[in-house]
Amino acid sequence: MRYPLLATFAFAAAILTQGCVSNKKFQELQSNNSKLQQSNQELNKRLQDSESDVSGQKIRVKSLEEQIEAQKANVTSLQAALDKCLNSSNQGNVNISKLVDEINSSNKYIQQLVNAKNKSDSLNMVLTNNLTRSLSREEMSDVDVKVLKGVVYISLSDNMLYKSGSYEISEKSSTTLSKIAKIITDYNTYDVLIEGNTDNVPISMPNIRNNWDLSALRASSVVQALQKDYNIDPKRLTAGGRGEYNPMVANDTPAGKAQNRRTQIIITPKLDQFMELIGKAPETKP
Repeated sequence: MRYPLLATFAFAAAILTQGCVSNKKFQELQSNNSKLQQSNQELNKRLQDSESDVSGQKIRVKSLEEQIEAQKANVTSLQAALDKCLNSSNQGNVNISKLVDEINSSNKYIQQLVNAKNKSDSLNMVLTNNLTRSLSREEMSDVDVKVLKGVVYISLSDNMLYKSGSYEISEKSSTTLSKIAKIITDYNTYDVLIEGNTDNVPISMPNIRNNWDLSALRASSVVQALQKDYNIDPKRLTAGGRGEYNPMVANDTPAGKAQNRRTQIIITPKLDQFMELIGKAPETKP
C-alpha cells in the first residue's frame, strides 16, 4: 500500500533535511511516524470494509434484479390469463348462467325434500297420537312407540314379557300386554307382526337349538297370549323370529345386549287406512 511508503519517506526526508537532530526532536519525529502508521492502518481497514460492503451490495442488487425479472414474468403470465378470460367472456357468461340455473333447480329440489319430510313427520305424529290415544301418560312410560314411514313399531324389552332366560310369558307381563291389546283393538283391521329379537349370546336350553328358535318361540308366546287372553283375531297376527341378526346397537356391553333382547309389535295399516288417520287423502294433480 502507498500509505506506509509515504510515512517512511516523510520521516527520512525530515532527517536528511535537518541533518543531525536532538534526541527530543528525534523522539517527536518517531512519535509522529507511529501515529502516521496507525492512521494508515485504520485507513486500510476502512478501505477493506468499504470494498467488502460494495461486494455485498453488488450481490444484493443482483438478487433484486433477479426478483424483478421473475415478477415481470409473473405479470406477463397473469396478463395473458386475463386476456384469455376476457376473450372468452361470452362463453363464460353462458356457463355462469347455466350454473345459476342449476343452483336454483337444486335449491328448489332441496325445498321439496324439506317440505316432504315435514309432511311425513306431521303424518307420523298424527298416527302415533291416534294409535296411543287409548293409553294414559303413565302407561305410555312403559311402551316405546315409534312411527316410520307409516308403520308403527312398539318395542318391549324381554324382562317386561318373559321369565328370565325363557320364552314363557311371565305373570307381570299381563299389564304390558293389556296396553298393547288396547292399541291393537283400537285399530282392529290392521295386520300385526310380533317379532322376536335376541342378543348374540348363544342359548343353552333343552329343546332350543339357537337364538333363532328362542326369538321365534317368544314371538309365538306373545301371539298366543294376545289371542287367548285379549281376544285378538289370530288372522291378524303373525309370529316371527329374527334371532340375533337385527340388533339395534352393538352387543359389546351389557346395556347393548339388554337393548337388543326385545320384542317388537309391528302394526302395518293399508294405504287407505293410513290416509283415514289424517282425515283426507292427498290432493291429486289433474
